Amino acid sequence: MRDRALPRALRLLGVSWSRAARAVFFGFLALGSAVALGGVSAWLIARASQMPPVLTLSVAVVAVRAFGISRAVFRYVERLASHDVALRGMSALRSRLYERLSQGRLDAVAPLRRGDLLARVGADVDHVGDVVVRSIIPAAVSACVSAATVVAMMALLPEAGGFLAVGLLLAGVAGPWLTARGAARTEEDSAQARSDVSALALDLVDHAAEQSVAGRAPQSLSALREADDLWRASTDAGARNTAWGAALGMAGLAVAVLGALWCGIPAVSSGRLSDVGLAVVVLTPLAAFESTLVLPAAAAQWHRSQQAARRLMALWDATEPEQDTFAPDAVPGSASRLGSRPAVAGADLVPAEESDMILSTSGLVAGWTAGRPVTGLPDLRLHSGDSVMLTGASGAGKTTILATLAGILAPASGAVLTASRPILTTEDAHVFHTTVLENLRVARGAVTPAEAREALDVVGLTPWLSALPAGLDTMLGPEGSTVSGGERRRLLIARALVSRAGILLIDEPAEHLDVETADALVADLLRLPQLPLTVSQVRVVIVASHHLGAARFADQVIDVRPWKPEPPVED
Repeated sequence: MRDRALPRALRLLGVSWSRAARAVFFGFLALGSAVALGGVSAWLIARASQMPPVLTLSVAVVAVRAFGISRAVFRYVERLASHDVALRGMSALRSRLYERLSQGRLDAVAPLRRGDLLARVGADVDHVGDVVVRSIIPAAVSACVSAATVVAMMALLPEAGGFLAVGLLLAGVAGPWLTARGAARTEEDSAQARSDVSALALDLVDHAAEQSVAGRAPQSLSALREADDLWRASTDAGARNTAWGAALGMAGLAVAVLGALWCGIPAVSSGRLSDVGLAVVVLTPLAAFESTLVLPAAAAQWHRSQQAARRLMALWDATEPEQDTFAPDAVPGSASRLGSRPAVAGADLVPAEESDMILSTSGLVAGWTAGRPVTGLPDLRLHSGDSVMLTGASGAGKTTILATLAGILAPASGAVLTASRPILTTEDAHVFHTTVLENLRVARGAVTPAEAREALDVVGLTPWLSALPAGLDTMLGPEGSTVSGGERRRLLIARALVSRAGILLIDEPAEHLDVETADALVADLLRLPQLPLTVSQVRVVIVASHHLGAARFADQVIDVRPWKPEPPVED
């Protein structure tokens, strides 16, 4: 599977090979014009030195101008065609990857650092797309131009064509092969270091204030420098083969030129080749080797793209959606399951026992790391209209329970079954630098202004919305910098409401609010399943909160406590 990663990624790119062939064709015309320009220029200079009538040179002069202009024109058109192929492919791959992440197993994504995940959907997708424009198309163009040039040289002087073929093989095959060996070593050694640099740098930028207060900033900077040093060292380690590859390119050029001289001079003496023809045979290879200059970089890009494809395909395979295991007739037309697979052998799935069962758990134990449970949860049987409040001290595991119920974490043991889509709203969810309406449309793109106003009213943001200068079209600052902490949390809850999810999981919705306002908000949230809302389809609500003033509005109140294994039973 490892060696098939790049072909699989190329299939996900959805490359139009007819468009790629068009790019190769225009690239062939561009480099072919360059080679023809070199050959005609050599003929013109050599022939002009013999001082013939000017009209004898007119065709060559016009040809030089034509090839010079066409070279630039065809190069521009080739770049347009090749980048069109690459950018279309990157867009298609990134869209497919986002769709996979949104529909697949989130427990495979949760352990990844934010910087690592960002590198995979960002730089790795770019590297896979670059293999088309920087590796496949240049190699195809070089092969076509080299073959055509060798044929042309053999027509003038077969021996010179043979030396040109040997030189092009050195520069176009042996040189890139050595470069590829160096690139393979570099990419394998630097892949983890590059990911570490991205993750550490992003962590420093996002949490600079917290790390400074905790006194961890120097250690984080030191770790970032170490990762950067490893990256640099791995790059230097592969430079030797890259240098030898470049040297072979120059050696191939020397073989072609010196070989043309070695066999061309006797050919001129014997009358097989004219003086002007000797100039063409010797100088044309200088232009022909322009097609091989990009091949070492193309070989390096191939290995870089292979490494990126392996990381992408590992993420792709890890997030493969699982088959539904909830009874299909539990809730007609809405049966689905997220994160409901048992995590240990022998854990039985809990069957749906009633037609309005929305969520059930059986022997649920949750934890962020495999084999290290954080907390457990009593068996739940939640029906349409139910609400649950999770209480407990900080660090007891309330957020871990919510993440497991949402399918972000796989259960450490036991099972979670859902008959409707859950959505988790955390206190650190992202607020985007766009309008209020577009921030709500992150959850569902078809949200109307009327639905947005209703959702904001449910969470108590109508006065705030009325005070905004442009209402729903008001721009919010980066990272929600223009809203208070309480407004931010209510806005995130409104976003969850418009998502049309059937199970609403809310983590600490009342932080940064006064006690009276906090209790009122939590109470409203717990009553959501009974409200006749058009904007929401919430049927079950589970709220984790320290505010107990609204606990009476919950159907169940569960005190979450850290996991303690049961002592063994003595005989």
